[in-house]
Amino acid sequence: MTLTPKFAVFGGGSWATAIVKMICENLDEVGWYMRNKSAIEHIKKEHHNPNYLSAVEFNTAQLKLSSDINELIEYADYLIFAIPSAFLFSELEKVSTPFKNKVVFSAIKGIVPETSLIVGDHLYTHHHIPFKNIGVISGPCHAEEVALERLSYLTIACTDEKKAQIIATNLSSNYIKCTTSDDIIGVEYAAVLKNIYAIAAGIAHGLGYGDNFQSVLMSNAIREMKRYIKNVHKLKRDINDSVYLGDLLVTGYSAFSRNRMFGNMIGKGYTVKSAQMEMSMVAEGYYATKSACQINQDKKKKRVKTPIINAVFNILYQKKDQKKVFEKLAEKMN
Repeated sequence: MTLTPKFAVFGGGSWATAIVKMICENLDEVGWYMRNKSAIEHIKKEHHNPNYLSAVEFNTAQLKLSSDINELIEYADYLIFAIPSAFLFSELEKVSTPFKNKVVFSAIKGIVPETSLIVGDHLYTHHHIPFKNIGVISGPCHAEEVALERLSYLTIACTDEKKAQIIATNLSSNYIKCTTSDDIIGVEYAAVLKNIYAIAAGIAHGLGYGDNFQSVLMSNAIREMKRYIKNVHKLKRDINDSVYLGDLLVTGYSAFSRNRMFGNMIGKGYTVKSAQMEMSMVAEGYYATKSACQINQDKKKKRVKTPIINAVFNILYQKKDQKKVFEKLAEKMN
């Protein structure tokens, strides 16, 4: 690996666009994989992503754009994946060039549906990337606020502190503050679970529940998250740190939250399919809900109480009446 490592970002959505913007603040060249060839041509001509964060203007001389995933895997030393978890499996099936010696950071806040694994475990199990070369980029941070250059915070998790620091250095700027963590599994699970809780917050809003209930819902959600993460990966952590509680709060309350938006539609009576069709972005929490329930039912592990996750599952996958489900859920809150 070179003294000045090369970076490539994989994905064409808002979060990928925001990450490319961040890295462009620090590097002269950034690789950017997008499967949409017309979007690449638009960026080359108009200097912005036509579909996401279109207000962000790029100096295209800094961008190494390609619709060939293998070209950019071969090019870069550090690979940052920001592809929605629902599409990661199929995208990685296109990979023919070896990348087990690359450093791979996931900015994906979801579980791979085909394997029911968090991204780090999927990369290790199915692509033989050692854990020391796997990391996670987490919030609390919304892409839309990065585009506006509002002060935002990131947590970079990796078991190798030097690699985490390299990522942190190249994402930092006067409006992006980065901290590092060695709780890679806990951070990744927190990023997955907070999307489910944001859907719950959205459903509650759509059903007409007010701020008082929302505050109790989030209070119960952080305790549920603590139980869940402790069960899958026991480690000393402060669940009130911004990467856990902060990310949960911004995703549960923000108008920019696609998962809250999705839940709000469900609460108002949209079907899952109609809500998905109306949204231009993927709500990761939809897929995460099913996988989180499956993981919690693993006979090899102790099952923990997850009334909020179960409620969202019953509405999204069992098609149970959202009003009745939340009336029962409200009775369990304290």
